[in-house]
Amino acid sequence: MVDNTGRKQLYNDPTLKGIIYHTVKFCDFYSFEYSEIKLKAAVPLLKIESDYTLQSSGQLLTRLEAFAESLSDNETVRKEKRMKKGYFVGVDSGSTSTDVVILNREKEMIAGIILPTGAGAALGAERALEEALRSAGLAREDIDAVVTTGYGRTAIQFGDKSITEITCHARGAHFLDPEVRTVIDIGGQDSKVIRLDEEGNVVNFVMNDKCAAGTGRFLEMMARTLEMSLDEMSQLGLHYKEDITISSMCTVFAESEVVSLIAQNKAPDDIAHGLNKAVAVKTASLLKRVDGQEKFMMTGGVSRNLGLVKTLEEKLGTSLVISESAQLNGALGAALFAMDMV
Repeated sequence: MVDNTGRKQLYNDPTLKGIIYHTVKFCDFYSFEYSEIKLKAAVPLLKIESDYTLQSSGQLLTRLEAFAESLSDNETVRKEKRMKKGYFVGVDSGSTSTDVVILNREKEMIAGIILPTGAGAALGAERALEEALRSAGLAREDIDAVVTTGYGRTAIQFGDKSITEITCHARGAHFLDPEVRTVIDIGGQDSKVIRLDEEGNVVNFVMNDKCAAGTGRFLEMMARTLEMSLDEMSQLGLHYKEDITISSMCTVFAESEVVSLIAQNKAPDDIAHGLNKAVAVKTASLLKRVDGQEKFMMTGGVSRNLGLVKTLEEKLGTSLVISESAQLNGALGAALFAMDMV
């Protein structure tokens, strides 16, 4: 870190493909250097902040692998494999649900399954795959290739290849709508914003992976506090009267605020709007960090939350593209990569 001349030589190396800049959390000692590199670097740059603990090792691995995937071409996911019957599987193993998509040779979705992940990613993936095969009327030997993605991807033994959810969401979104340039995925334990180029490649991405703020888990806990299901809560906030502001995005403190609002007899619609607005503000800040551009597509289960979608559209001043396959987008991208392997 003290050899500034050597570091500058490294930055100017013509063989350099990307820079991973690691700093300690809450330490701005090298902030000036990072700002200079960000301004001058001719290659992709990923900033990692950590406190040297293993608490966020899963998210850290996803960010590093997604960055590496963005630097390589699609040839890295190809593998020689003899064609069988022309069916391809994508498995997205998330913290809340496990999604499976089966495509045929014509890239038609012949099965799309969403099941709770449960206690183990591997078992959840097995159940979801069996359900998808039953739905499509297929057997395992009919499948040519399987690509896994999501946080549980490395625990799944039957996959031929593992690819990060960042890359898979980009591939799926581009397939569903080639005009999309920014993907917003609010998952169970993190939020992601991914910027794409005209070819559907990942240009930049950012993850909210340091707390549950603005994630599906945040909304799930707030629904529990309001004593309603997520489906019921998703209908609220569309017709609010009082513009309530939830001042804290910390899940624990926000829950206390909601309890206080309930005690004040505030309408559920107004409280839900306040929560939706808090998530929309958090999401908008992520969009700003990647220079989000239209068209915007929202994926994941939270895209079914009509109140949040409306609030986010108002915040962005534009409409969001939400496909019927929004929650299956990651698995769809994985299935498309599986097709590349034959």
